[in-house]
Amino acid sequence: MKVMSTTNIDQLLSRRVAKILPSKEEFEKLLKTKKRIRLYQGFDPTGGRLHLGHTIGLRKLMDFARAGHEAIILFGTGTVLVGDPSERDTGRKLITQEEIDANIKGWKDQIAPLVDFDLVTIKQNGDWLVPLTLKDIIHIASNISAIQLFKRKSFTRRIKQGDTVWYHETMYPLLQGYDSVVLDVDLEIGGTDQEFNMLVGRELQHKINHRNKFVLTVPMILGTDGKQMSKTSGNCVWLDDSAEDMFGKIMSIPDKQIPSYWELLTDLPLKSKSELLTHPFEAKKELAFDITKQFHGLQAAKQAQLHFEKTVQNKEIPTNIPEIKLPKTPLSIIEVLKQANLGVSNSRIKQVIKQGGVSFNNKRITNPNQTITPKSGDIIKFGKRTFRKVNL
Repeated sequence: MKVMSTTNIDQLLSRRVAKILPSKEEFEKLLKTKKRIRLYQGFDPTGGRLHLGHTIGLRKLMDFARAGHEAIILFGTGTVLVGDPSERDTGRKLITQEEIDANIKGWKDQIAPLVDFDLVTIKQNGDWLVPLTLKDIIHIASNISAIQLFKRKSFTRRIKQGDTVWYHETMYPLLQGYDSVVLDVDLEIGGTDQEFNMLVGRELQHKINHRNKFVLTVPMILGTDGKQMSKTSGNCVWLDDSAEDMFGKIMSIPDKQIPSYWELLTDLPLKSKSELLTHPFEAKKELAFDITKQFHGLQAAKQAQLHFEKTVQNKEIPTNIPEIKLPKTPLSIIEVLKQANLGVSNSRIKQVIKQGGVSFNNKRITNPNQTITPKSGDIIKFGKRTFRKVNL
C-alpha cells in the first residue's frame, strides 16, 4: 500500500469530521508517514433500532477502510453491562445478555447497506473486559484520576441536582478506554458526546502502551423537528423505516438542515449552503432519494418518491393503504392511532393531533379525546403522508 497523497488525506479529514485531537496537523503527519493505521469505533448495543445519526461515524470508519486502513467495529458487550453515562441525567437500566445478542444481530442487519464487511473486522469487548481480575481493574484505574472522572459534565450536572452518580458508572470511561489499549489503535472515532470517554482511552494508551492515540469526533445530527435526533424525542429517521417513511421524513426536515444532511449522510458531491438553499425543495428531494436508495435500493427509492409526490404534493389518497382492525365501538382518535402501528410514541401522536395533523375521512381532528365511530373503509391520515384504512 502506498502512503496516502496530500489530496486524499485532505478529503479524508474534512468531510464528516468535527474535531481531531490532539491536533489535525499531528494526525496528518502520521497518515503521511505510516502506510496503514489501525482504528476503531465502538457501539454499545443498548437498543434494537438505529437512526441516521448512528451512521455518521460508520461512514467515516468506512472512509478509512476504503482508503486501505485497518478498521474495526467494536460491539461493547462488556461496557454495555455498565451502561454509558454520556449525556445522561439518570443512570442507564442494566441490560440482559439476551437483549445484547438480539441487538447485535439487528445492528448488523441495519448497517449492512453501508458497511463492506470484507473491509472491516468485528470484535466484542466482552472478550477481554469480562475476564478482567480485580488486580487488572486496579491497575487500569491507577492510571486515571478520580477527580478527572467526576469532572465530566453529566456527572457534575447530576450532583448539582442532588441526583445519584453510581460507582459502576464511573468505571465506564475506564473500560471503554481500555479497549484502545487492547486493540492498540492509532485512532478512535466517535460522536462528539463520546469525546470524554475517548480521551480517557488516549491517556490509557499513552500510559500503558507508551504511544499516541488520536481521537476523531464526528458531528451529531438534528432530527425531523430540528432538535437533537434521539429515540425519546420521536424525531428519528430509522434505518429500518420503510422506503416511503424514510423519504417522507427527510422531506419534512427544516430547510436549514439540508447542508448538514447532505455532507454527513451522503457521498454526493458537496455543494455550498447557498446553492442548496436556493431551491431547497428540489435539493431536499435529491437528498431524500439518495438516502432512501442507500438503504432500500433504486427501485424502492423511485416508488417512495412517486408516493410522496402523489400524497403530499398532489394530495392524492394512495391506493395501497395499510389496514387496521378496530372494534365496532366508539373510540377516541388517540386510541385509534395507538392501534395503527405508526412507529411513533404516544406523546408524538398526541402532539400531531393537537397541531392539526390528523384527519378522519378528510375532517381534521385536533382533540385527542374526540370520539369517532369507525366503519369499514374509513380513511385516517396522520401527518402529511401516512394513511390507514379501517377494517372492522
